[in-house]
Amino acid sequence: MRKLTTEGIVKIYPGTKALDDVSVSFDSGKVHALIGKNGSGKSTLIKIFAGAIQPTSGKFFLNDNQKIFSSPIEARENGIATVFQELSLVPYLTVAENIFLGRLPKKGKIIDWKKTFSMAKELLSSMEVDIDPHDQVYKLSMWQCQVIEITKAMSFNPQVLLLDEPTSALATHETEQLFKVIRKLKKKDVIIIYISHRLQELWEIADTVTVLRDGKYVGNEKLSNLEHKDIIKMMFGDVKPNKRPSDLKIMDEIILKVINLNRKNKFKNVNFELKKGEILGIAGMLGSGRTELLRSIFGADPFDSGSITVEGKEVNKSTEPIEMKKLGLGLTPEERKTQGVILIQSIKDNLCYSCLDRISNNHIIDDKKRLKIARKQIKDLDIKIPNIDAPVSSLSGGNQQKIVIGNWLNNLPKIMIYDEPTRGIDVNAKGQIFQIMWDQSRKGISSIFVSSELEELLEVCHRILIMHLGEVVGEVNPDELQIDDLYAICMRGTV
Repeated sequence: MRKLTTEGIVKIYPGTKALDDVSVSFDSGKVHALIGKNGSGKSTLIKIFAGAIQPTSGKFFLNDNQKIFSSPIEARENGIATVFQELSLVPYLTVAENIFLGRLPKKGKIIDWKKTFSMAKELLSSMEVDIDPHDQVYKLSMWQCQVIEITKAMSFNPQVLLLDEPTSALATHETEQLFKVIRKLKKKDVIIIYISHRLQELWEIADTVTVLRDGKYVGNEKLSNLEHKDIIKMMFGDVKPNKRPSDLKIMDEIILKVINLNRKNKFKNVNFELKKGEILGIAGMLGSGRTELLRSIFGADPFDSGSITVEGKEVNKSTEPIEMKKLGLGLTPEERKTQGVILIQSIKDNLCYSCLDRISNNHIIDDKKRLKIARKQIKDLDIKIPNIDAPVSSLSGGNQQKIVIGNWLNNLPKIMIYDEPTRGIDVNAKGQIFQIMWDQSRKGISSIFVSSELEELLEVCHRILIMHLGEVVGEVNPDELQIDDLYAICMRGTV
């Protein structure tokens, strides 16, 4: 039996202690779930194992041999392979080429293609998956791509396999296919550490769960001994979220109505209403369909059937974001760096992209108007900048997020849609984002708010819809709920 252990691992970054005296142990023949809310330290620990960073102090051992790696390549050479959440495959290369990229077998100086495809086929057969090594990767499904990533990692004959959110982009049926592969790996004397935010799937795939909270080791338990509420207690402890200000009043006017909205394999029969000034939360585990729903409401993705009505005006299935913008909707997307801002462009320009019609005369931008409304948002949202012409890439994550929000507020929206607006930003910036939502509510601007940090929804929202496997399965009042109750509801999919 193989074993991976740590002794007093500490990792300090300027202003924060990401890991604080963590001592854990993982052995082979099992799938070990490593969980914790964002900022708990789990990704930092995995990066130390993978050689991406080094601990400030403490040690870790593989089979009683102390290890410290200066790079991921060194970690891999010592038997630790990592499959990250973001796929690293080259779409237009074949499966075999991706598996052996950078180390294709050769005859002399010429690539031995027969051996390449033969070795790939043998590896895929050992994983008991029917994937043709000659297929180009872009033609494959997402779960097949994940299997290829794992096969690539296993081609190095690792002693430790680190899986970082392997199911985050998979549908339910694809997840089960991937689980079949992972169960096969348990029999290969490999230490498998599995990171996931999808807590509901742990009982399907993991044998044990290790929990980190605020950089500290909380405990390790067999999954068979735990219920949902036990894991939530380990993750959060006794946490009582703050409540939204009492002066936020919802008006009677219905500004948005969604009726029987459907999109194949994404969500189905979604119904809800949004009132003027209301902050509506949508809660659900990863894969519940939250982001897909928001994108369809905003026109970024089409829906198959159903209806969306904004202030009494029904929009059709082919309506695009530019029309939804004119109707008064704004969307801060989940991926702010690739979809919410243009990093190399200036702060001034990024604050004005959604409202070019307001600052243009005969299609020519009025620089004075642009500067005026950009400065207004910088002041109103308290955006910390070096200067207004600096690129957005020079700002912190929290200030970048406020640029995304300010851009849409300059379009004078009636409805703001926030998809994971607090991801990757510090506690102070999160509080500022919440304050922005509350201030807009006071002005009669409605919000739809999605967050994987469910305690944020309890703090900010007037009411919360629960999504599970693409369906809205119920509605809860945040004033009558504790955080562990909300997580349990999201995991089991019933109110």
